[in-house]
Amino acid sequence: MNCRLGLYEKSMPDSLSWREKLVSSQEAGFDWLEMSIDESDARLSRLEWDKFERKELVNLCREVGFYINTICLSGHRKYPIGSAQPPIEARGMQIMEQAIELAYDLGVRIIQLAGYDVYYNEESTPGTKERFLENLWKSARMAASRGVILALETMENDFMNTIEKAMHYVNTINSPYLQVYPDIGNVTNATQHVARDIRSGKGHIAAAHLKETKPGIFRNLHFGEGRVDFKMAANVLKAQDVAMFTAEFWYDGGSNWKEILKSSHDFLRPYLK
Repeated sequence: MNCRLGLYEKSMPDSLSWREKLVSSQEAGFDWLEMSIDESDARLSRLEWDKFERKELVNLCREVGFYINTICLSGHRKYPIGSAQPPIEARGMQIMEQAIELAYDLGVRIIQLAGYDVYYNEESTPGTKERFLENLWKSARMAASRGVILALETMENDFMNTIEKAMHYVNTINSPYLQVYPDIGNVTNATQHVARDIRSGKGHIAAAHLKETKPGIFRNLHFGEGRVDFKMAANVLKAQDVAMFTAEFWYDGGSNWKEILKSSHDFLRPYLK
């Protein structure tokens, strides 16, 4: 099985052009780029691109020979689809619909969804969980009409920090267009039984984030600084025919970011062979 390794867009400086991001990812050895659509106005504005802007990016990918295969849609942290506030819920669903259309136009296969019913200023309740489930079902139907897979990310809070918890929603909605895209670093912080948790998603894991963590720390670690067992996780995932993996880490402001891209690639690639 030919496993592929993608790169998270936010591992590079925001100031780079799309060409520079594509070329830098390719030169570091990665196989595709994961676009980030987070809660910032700058990245949410990508959902408003017109047909020309979308076609321009597709043509650039073809010219470079390096593609955007996945989208990390974390904008729902600010606009969660389980929100009890109707304007926020409505904006969350608008973001979902726009992201599906953007993915369709760009040829993106998978949209990773943040596994939150609510996030910033609201408390998770039976009502927010029910609203999240209902809107997730609506979202899966929208995705089905475009042939785009939505996949739930395991997060850092109790609502959905394991694959087993994500599978509750996958099994309940029971759509081929709703799967799981776990963050192995978050799973490692959530349970002592990582392999068992990965196996709970068998047949439903579309891709996996490879991220370094250690207890209480969920981001901004370099590979090798944490406690994630990448060899074990990769082997269990590969045994379930998972073949798409994404290196998730963040640009730290340094001038040696290209070296970090390359060293991160070289750290992870052997586990996928």
